[in-house]
Amino acid sequence: MQVSSLSPGSADALLFDLGRVVLDIDFSKAIACWAGHAGCPPEAIVARYVRDEAYRLHEVGKISDEDYFASLRSSLGIGISDAQFLEGWNAIFAGEMPDIAELLPRAAKQLPLYAFSNTNRPHVDYFSKEYAGLLDHFREVYLSSSIGLRKPDPEAFDHVVAAMGVPASRIVFFDDLAENIEGARACGLTAVHVTSATDVGNALRALGI
Repeated sequence: MQVSSLSPGSADALLFDLGRVVLDIDFSKAIACWAGHAGCPPEAIVARYVRDEAYRLHEVGKISDEDYFASLRSSLGIGISDAQFLEGWNAIFAGEMPDIAELLPRAAKQLPLYAFSNTNRPHVDYFSKEYAGLLDHFREVYLSSSIGLRKPDPEAFDHVVAAMGVPASRIVFFDDLAENIEGARACGLTAVHVTSATDVGNALRALGI
């Protein structure tokens, strides 16, 4: 991670991705759950699972949960119920990322915090309740399934920047995916690629937080 562009006073707001930045994600738990219900080896599901067009449409609220699970039923070749798909779908949340419960309130004392996540309605319903205390540190949480736009599309970043009311150049954005980092930088944000549990803390220290 490069923190050379970060210094005390160089940001007016912080924008966080949720998955693998604030909330730990383990997709193997979904695979194991589905395989258990289907009576097949997890490897068979891993070999067939792709984040396809149905996945993207689900993340921007264009298709229903039932339609997305139907697409999974077809692509994965398993005959499990919607309830069983949902069980595995929400099993991916593996707790908070290390140290984030201490870092967020500390940062919130100095700068406004926001979140921007590519996600879907079932996940929102789940993590909004399960991690309500942690998410309370954010002034606003922008969700792809609510705004109809997803990272790394420029329109998505432009929408969130406008909603925040902060110049893009004064926002520091944290995300674990390289394509989202590139998209944010192309829209004028300062972006920190989170690839380890220490990256957020290092960036905040560089900002004087």
